[in-house]
Amino acid sequence: MSGEIKWLRQLNLFFVALSFFTRIPVPSWVMIDSDELNKASRYFGLVGLVIGLISALVFWLAQLILPASIAILLAMVAGVLVTGGFHEDGLADTADGFGGGWTVEDKLRIMKDSRLGSYGALALVLVLLLKWQLLVELALYSPMAAVSALIVGHTLSRVVSGSLIFSGQYVRDDDSSKSKPMAENQQLNDLLILLASGIFVLLWLNGVVAFVLFIGLWLARILLGGFFRKQIGGYTGDTLGAAQQISEVCCYLVILAVGIS
Repeated sequence: MSGEIKWLRQLNLFFVALSFFTRIPVPSWVMIDSDELNKASRYFGLVGLVIGLISALVFWLAQLILPASIAILLAMVAGVLVTGGFHEDGLADTADGFGGGWTVEDKLRIMKDSRLGSYGALALVLVLLLKWQLLVELALYSPMAAVSALIVGHTLSRVVSGSLIFSGQYVRDDDSSKSKPMAENQQLNDLLILLASGIFVLLWLNGVVAFVLFIGLWLARILLGGFFRKQIGGYTGDTLGAAQQISEVCCYLVILAVGIS
């Protein structure tokens, strides 16, 4: 019975992570609270794997009858529909806040504003265009290269983003918050499980690409964490969304530059 209870607890944590990051329905018995959300961060990478598999499946089916560029666009649309544009919204809010605010208070206030500013619009357009172009190049080289990139990119980017919770300080702004509850701390055990999901996905790639991607994402994590601390003293849900988007682009860049060279 004890083993069954533990298994059900882990399943509950996975569904909490799935409900937080996606629009995919979860069972009604799933218990969601702040403690469960904190522990559910261990499965952020696994949720990324689910999103990546869905996007990759849409691309694979579409490329059978449509040009690669259209198939990639449909895969990206599928990813946005599954997540509700959760991370893209975080990227836009972060760009608006960091670009338009002078003080920490100003930056946080702008980030909580639901209106899209010029910095956010520019960030969204450039990042989405870059992702589309990189994936198209991979798809033209080999459809399976694009499939692998979508799965790896969606998974590892969420591992990087989720791991920032462990070493960062959550910046509160409860009075003006427009966000749903956010994971505010992460235990070492949760971090190790999160990293394990990333290592599992890295094993799908050849050794050189996996190594370069690991180093690249490790450096990206250091730079992003330092940048967020300098700007606002820690992280918010929006900055984690921005970190996911930037890390996803880094994945595609490395796979294109190293994987097919």
